[in-house]
Amino acid sequence: MRPITTAVIGIAVAASLTLGAASAVRAQGKPTTHVRPMSRPTNAKPATPATAAPKANGSDSFKGIAAKLGVMPEALQSAYEAAKQANPKLSRGQFVSANMVAHNLSSKNPAITTQAILSGLQSGKSLGETLKGLGLSDQEATDAERQARRDAAEAQRAEMQKPTM
Repeated sequence: MRPITTAVIGIAVAASLTLGAASAVRAQGKPTTHVRPMSRPTNAKPATPATAAPKANGSDSFKGIAAKLGVMPEALQSAYEAAKQANPKLSRGQFVSANMVAHNLSSKNPAITTQAILSGLQSGKSLGETLKGLGLSDQEATDAERQARRDAAEAQRAEMQKPTM
């Protein structure tokens, strides 16, 4: 063999070893498997305040609203159960709205009470129709409903953000 051929083969072997060693070192720095982030099933619903709210019929589900209204959750739960017996079609949301609207407006208009609103709902009227029947204008009734929804949502968020023991 010629000395040049031996030199070329030596250089080729040295280059191969160098490249192989460099590849091995580089490979050790990277993970060998790719981890894909977990995806939720397509039929799962995202957790929102509405879907994450407690579904229990216990007084715990009224904690945030009760705090906002300045009453005990157990008292609010009892009032809801009594109102539900009088009006089986009454939803929890309607009950909460009736209480929030009465809380917000009773100082300005003494005719607007929780019981008056619940009576209107029991007769088949909507909350807005009931409020108009109690002396509010269309705009005032709309604003009162909107404010009641905001207050209830804020109370629910505040309760959900409290640390549990």
